[in-house]
Amino acid sequence: MQRFFYFYIMLNTFTNIDEYILLFPVEVQEKLQELRKVIHLQVPDLEEYIGYQMPAFRYKGKPLVYFAGYKKHIGFYPGAEGIHNFETDFKEKKYKFSKGAVQFPIHENLPLDLITKILRFKTNEIEQKKS
Repeated sequence: MQRFFYFYIMLNTFTNIDEYILLFPVEVQEKLQELRKVIHLQVPDLEEYIGYQMPAFRYKGKPLVYFAGYKKHIGFYPGAEGIHNFETDFKEKKYKFSKGAVQFPIHENLPLDLITKILRFKTNEIEQKKS
């Protein structure tokens, strides 16, 4: 059943973040809602959308971050520069990461301080490109 559930999520097209979150088990929904709330608290005036079949946020018309729920982790996608600048933090916390994503384990608390630092970096990056 679980394999079907996640397969269904990957095939489905979502119109908003609420619809996306509601397809997950309650414990994953709570993490996704917490992450969404932190993003909005740190960066006002965001536009929410679905991009690449994931919840996504635009800041001043530019993509800011994406996130996604999985069985064992929350994927957070701040882009290549957002990952590169925080590799040391990810290594210290033993998070798996790649060129454009980091994985926050479901069974651990979200690293809200680190997420906040990444969001500040990303908004600053967008501000710098505008000027």
